[in-house]
Amino acid sequence: MTEKLFEAWSLEREIVLVKVLKHPRDKVFAAWTNPEALAQWYGPAGLGIETYEADIREGGVWRFDMVGHFEGQHQRFSTLMRFLKIVPNEAIVVDYGTPEPDDPDRFYMIITFDEQADGKTVLTIRQLHPNRDRRQTVINFGAVEYGLQTLDGLAAWLDREH
Repeated sequence: MTEKLFEAWSLEREIVLVKVLKHPRDKVFAAWTNPEALAQWYGPAGLGIETYEADIREGGVWRFDMVGHFEGQHQRFSTLMRFLKIVPNEAIVVDYGTPEPDDPDRFYMIITFDEQADGKTVLTIRQLHPNRDRRQTVINFGAVEYGLQTLDGLAAWLDREH
């Protein structure tokens, strides 16, 4: 499955987010693979996580709602992340969307962890959306800003915990 993913990769469907974190790669990777940690930092500012299922391994899923005040209203966003590939301390490949089995807006994410000589980690998230129009829709919704808020939340959590 992942081989076809890479063959189909297209810049017109891609969103890329990058954050340099002052923590070593193994700590950053652990924050993505520990369900309790994920629930503390994941999501845009103002939203909390309610986890229903967290089986973070290849073939596993994380099913959760992002809940809270968002854009002036109480919101609930039901989400399902399926873990397609996990390479410890290097990469995580997921497919991401609603829990609906036929969600046409599901997209792929590749999260990479690149440790620098100074011990910092460059975290890169590459999203591949189903088509150019869907990519533009999520950009217009604020996906880049909200994604960067999520990465800021990760940085703040790492600063507190380590």
